[in-house]
Amino acid sequence: MGEGGEIFVFDMGAPVKISDLAKKMIRLYGYIPNIDIPLKYTGLRPGEKLYEELLVDGENSVKTYHEKIMIAKVRTIDQKAIINQFKLLENKIASPNSSMQLVGLMKQLVPEFVSNNSEFEQLDTTKVVKLKTK
Repeated sequence: MGEGGEIFVFDMGAPVKISDLAKKMIRLYGYIPNIDIPLKYTGLRPGEKLYEELLVDGENSVKTYHEKIMIAKVRTIDQKAIINQFKLLENKIASPNSSMQLVGLMKQLVPEFVSNNSEFEQLDTTKVVKLKTK
């Protein structure tokens, strides 16, 4: 199926709640959930996501002969622009700047990344602005 360099995306079926999975695992070992083994809900940790995105905007997939296997069609990137962005990032790391500026620059490299549930979440809702460098 592969010809070299493809990114395969698999249809994994319906999402599964982690609490349902935990209860099933407990029962498989012969215990009763919340009686023999308590379930504790702690909430999200900083940076933790509620869900995963398979493909992002600007990318789509091509069907293969297998209904549950697709090939991702990724967007093309300008290699020179990426190299320049990495140089800017390297300069930011080497100088004493705020982490907010550093993450803002990283979001320029990967604009699809969303920092849900972290101090950088404010950068998700605003359009990424080019940061000035010295």
